[in-house]
Amino acid sequence: MLRLQEMATEETYDFIIVGGGPAGSALAYGLSQCPTPPKVLILEAGGSNDDNSLRVDGQRWLTFVKEGMNWGYMTTPQEYCNNREIDYSRGKGLGGSSAINFGVFTVGAKDDYDTWAEITGDNDFAWDKVNDRFKKIVTVHPDTPPGTDKKFAHLTQNGSNGPVHVGYAAEFEEDLLPLLDQFEQAGFPLNPDHNSGNPLGMSVLISSAHSGLRSTSKDLLANLPPSFTVLTNSPVQRIIFDGNKKATGVESNSRIFHARNEMLLSAGSLDSPRILMHSGIGPADQLSKFNIPLIADLPSVGQNLRDHCFVPLVYKRSPDSTIPLSSRSAFWSDEAQMDKALEEWKANPGATPVNPWGKYACELGIGFFKLDSLTSSKEFAALPEEERKYLNKETVPHYEVITHFPMHWFIPLFPTNPGTDTIVDYTCLLVFLYNAQTLGSVTLQSSDPSAPLLFDPKFLAHEFDRKAAVESLREILKFTESERFKAGVDVDGVIAGPKSSGDKATDEELLEYWRQNISSSWHMTGTCKMGEVVNSDFKVKRVEGLRVVDMSAVPVLVSGHTQAVAYVTGYTAAEKVLKEYGLV
Repeated sequence: MLRLQEMATEETYDFIIVGGGPAGSALAYGLSQCPTPPKVLILEAGGSNDDNSLRVDGQRWLTFVKEGMNWGYMTTPQEYCNNREIDYSRGKGLGGSSAINFGVFTVGAKDDYDTWAEITGDNDFAWDKVNDRFKKIVTVHPDTPPGTDKKFAHLTQNGSNGPVHVGYAAEFEEDLLPLLDQFEQAGFPLNPDHNSGNPLGMSVLISSAHSGLRSTSKDLLANLPPSFTVLTNSPVQRIIFDGNKKATGVESNSRIFHARNEMLLSAGSLDSPRILMHSGIGPADQLSKFNIPLIADLPSVGQNLRDHCFVPLVYKRSPDSTIPLSSRSAFWSDEAQMDKALEEWKANPGATPVNPWGKYACELGIGFFKLDSLTSSKEFAALPEEERKYLNKETVPHYEVITHFPMHWFIPLFPTNPGTDTIVDYTCLLVFLYNAQTLGSVTLQSSDPSAPLLFDPKFLAHEFDRKAAVESLREILKFTESERFKAGVDVDGVIAGPKSSGDKATDEELLEYWRQNISSSWHMTGTCKMGEVVNSDFKVKRVEGLRVVDMSAVPVLVSGHTQAVAYVTGYTAAEKVLKEYGLV
């Protein structure tokens, strides 16, 4: 049973975990999987997020903007994106970003993990071992709606006992499979299981939900043993060290909590560096500027920030479409229908047939592809040999596309208000830029430990990134210019897209579209990079008793959406801790 508290009567624990998101929750769950569980305190800066209505699958797009669940971070003005400040959201409260993300559950490419193992010299990160851990974390639901051809969706992986539930939507919108057919006919290969270790190809998306109910990392905390305590509304200001540079505790809300063994920092790529720097660990020049006493000069803290990003393409559908129109617009346009469906969901979240809130905008198509035009470019040739080698590996994609994104919730280009006006029938494709070479940073801006850092991902700063952005967008525009696709949309129905398309679009026009419309994918990685800030056991260098266990430590920007990577990172660290302390 989850011991969820806002006050703690005890002050000393074996281990203290800072952060209740995917990595921290998986870390806690992993530590609990031993014969004699240790005494563990989990400190979460936000609230409990215990309202079950936050788990409505179709509202995954709305919890994203719910007050109190999002830190509301923004980037610094991005020089290569017309100086725009870009949304850099992070989840707040138990579940972390898994409570506000869009539910995409992708594990990435086999070669991502084998590269991670090569970089660190630690085979614990190789694909085979990581894949076994996924099976311990998740329960996979392989069922698809009746009549679904296995060429579109057929899971080969398993996992039947994990607290995190993943699978397909219980019902597909009318135009999903026909659109995937169009991709296949246009020469894009299909791949029925993008979580097999080779994501290349087009398929139906696997998400972190089942029967209309979202699964978040809070589910990993649901049945912890009595020796585990979860303390909410407890932001950590700094880590406490003794005179020998050993971490002995943390300060939270003017209280000190002590750890007999170790502090385990899982606050994420934007906040773990903040806590480290305000504790005296980081670039000496930054700490000196803000009068923070130095414990360990680690210049790489806050550096090596990497992320994925995307732009949308939105097209109005034609009533005379050659493929079926989705009934989603009728649902999203009818406030009474949405309210009724929500009440029915609350009464029976897992009802069959699936509630509309468990259907619309919960099923998407997803594809990962390589680009010959990119690997034959001068920008590719100018990359370091090791990077070229990585990009040429069999399972590593160069870009991603997602279909059926509910863009009417996000862009002002729609002349409608969901629930009050008729929403046009539309098709939305998101084009994702992968393998960006730019290394951004997160840096101090205040001596106040509660102040966020300055976040500068430096989107599109590298010439290779600009080339990859142009070529990936051009490739999908070729698809939208195909006769099969155009037969399903209005001739003048471009709601969001470059001014020119097809062969008429210049590189500069496509790049300008990226500059004006780029969004982060919220996949921030690498700011406490393994090999530079932490070792392969997640231990922070030059101090003792402290590990960083989250996406900030991951040295590879994995080819997919990162919630799955965060889960397996936490669980991997737990195995290492249990082994070191003889708790297995």
